[in-house]
Amino acid sequence: MKKYFIFFTLVVIAFGCSVKKELLPAESISIIETNVNTLLDSWHKAASEANYEGYFSKMDSVSVFIGTDATENWTKQQFESFSKPYFDKGKAWSFKALERNIYINDARNFVWFDELLATWMGTCRGSGVLEKKDEIWKIKHYVLSIEIPNNDVQTVIKAKKKSDSIFLSNYRN
Repeated sequence: MKKYFIFFTLVVIAFGCSVKKELLPAESISIIETNVNTLLDSWHKAASEANYEGYFSKMDSVSVFIGTDATENWTKQQFESFSKPYFDKGKAWSFKALERNIYINDARNFVWFDELLATWMGTCRGSGVLEKKDEIWKIKHYVLSIEIPNNDVQTVIKAKKKSDSIFLSNYRN
């Protein structure tokens, strides 16, 4: 019995002396959604104001931007080079989110989203991924696509047939 008492006392002392790590409360989903909406809205606003630094500072150093043309699969550096002349002229592009859906992983450090946009090209859709590092959200991946009504698909297919043929010739063996 004495052995059990000594063992029990040592266990209590060991656990009593251990340092508890305080877990920080996870950021609430509503706060994450607000932060992501603010970031994406300000990202689009920076482009409409031709604010080069404001726009590209929201993208991670290894981010990817996929545009509407089949050739537009750019690293951040490539996209910066392509975009710089537009920003320098004071005229980039203007996208306004009409609606946005945000999805959050369990660890609350990754977000993926889709958004319906009003743009100079008409209705477009954007989708992407953001990652939170060192308490800062950054765009990791963004895809822009032009929405084509189903009734107009055949017309669009015909309109791009020649360009697609030339583009796809690079992938044929």
